[in-house]
Amino acid sequence: MKAVVQRVRDSQLVIDNKLYSKIDNGLLVLLGVTHTDTKEDAVCLAEKIAKLRIFEDENEKMNLSVMDVGGSLHIVSQFTLYADSHHGNRPSFIEAARPEMANELYEYFIDYCKNKIGINVATGSFGAMMNITFTNVGPVTIILESRDGKIL
Repeated sequence: MKAVVQRVRDSQLVIDNKLYSKIDNGLLVLLGVTHTDTKEDAVCLAEKIAKLRIFEDENEKMNLSVMDVGGSLHIVSQFTLYADSHHGNRPSFIEAARPEMANELYEYFIDYCKNKIGINVATGSFGAMMNITFTNVGPVTIILESRDGKIL
């Protein structure tokens, strides 16, 4: 499972020209699922993201997590994180999980963040064409990947 995590002041997601979801201070999480991912990968990645200390403390040091600052997660599925562009100019998405499996783990990840970690979550709509606008603070962007229940 891969995640691109961006520290944001705000994030808005629009589907069919209508506001679907938004957050203020928090993390925009673009989440990709591959064939070998499991619920253990989702748990591992969710815990890491929730505890990732990338918000500034009173000394302007990145020392606080999204939970410490009372922030939210904006979790959006993104199969293109598993693009392979080694051959030619058109990416292959063969490493991305099939939609049924990917959606199941995406929903599990969201549920885990909300109900086990207890963090406020907004989402995208799996498989929809979405437009996202956000203000990346810093900018801070972290790429994380889990495999076999461990962060790589």
